[in-house]
Amino acid sequence: MTTAQRYPVSGAGLGLRRGLLRDLKDTDTADFDFLEVAPENWIGVGGRFGREFAAYAERFPLLCHGLSLSIGSPGALDVSFLKDVREFLDRFNVRCYSEHLSYCSDDGHLYDLMPIPFTESAVTYVADRVKQVQDILERRIVLEHVSAYVAQSDELSEIEFVNAVVAEADCDLLIDVNNVYVNSVNFNFDAKDYISRLTSERIAYGHIAGHYVEADDLRVDTHGSAITNDVWSLLDHAYAVHGVFPTLLERDFNFPGLAGLKQEVDQVKAAQTRAATAERQAAFLPRDASVYVGPTAGARVANA
Repeated sequence: MTTAQRYPVSGAGLGLRRGLLRDLKDTDTADFDFLEVAPENWIGVGGRFGREFAAYAERFPLLCHGLSLSIGSPGALDVSFLKDVREFLDRFNVRCYSEHLSYCSDDGHLYDLMPIPFTESAVTYVADRVKQVQDILERRIVLEHVSAYVAQSDELSEIEFVNAVVAEADCDLLIDVNNVYVNSVNFNFDAKDYISRLTSERIAYGHIAGHYVEADDLRVDTHGSAITNDVWSLLDHAYAVHGVFPTLLERDFNFPGLAGLKQEVDQVKAAQTRAATAERQAAFLPRDASVYVGPTAGARVANA
């Protein structure tokens, strides 16, 4: 399978927020390779905002990252909502639909992403619901592991839980490098080991974002600040292990202006170029383990 067939998009993208509509209106499409939106924020929107969104969907490859699927909820799936999502994805030729491996509802919405207990029974429960969602949407979905602040059941580790869900559900994975870093600080695990244990073939694309330092042992995933060096380093590690995958910058508030957003997206592109170059160079080195240094065997390169 070629890179173009494996990934829904290529390169480096940006999350489209209403606060950015005016600033991005005249931007060069070469600045951002794709855009991502929350479908809940745009389904049924008409008027000026609806026209502006449709224009962006014509100019850029589009991904959707949902907020309210609540895949781990004890409540029934919202089939009516899922049909609306399917219509939206079809209407705007959305390349990929991702959601959070979490829950946010039961008898009403919580408007927060709550972590699911890391248990074998939860793996089966969530995987069954993912299969139902994929049947309704008539396409594969992508799940993102979430940041968390309260320890879950220790029946499984987080990485064991994530890998088990995507394997049993036969869905794909959104790797959020900042979420891995945040959780590694909050729960004292090795972020690089976590990333290395993800399944390369399941990765559809990635996220990178900033966070807030609440305390020495507490980070909060805010999407409201510049990306830290620790997270940039972790992105380099992810590319080295899994090959270069499409990666999107998330920024939800405290926008640094178009130039600031473009600078961080350009940093993603630079990291992708470095990793792709390193893999090409490694391919010409002797394959003796004492000499060969490069990404894991079979890692893929996107946008090389």
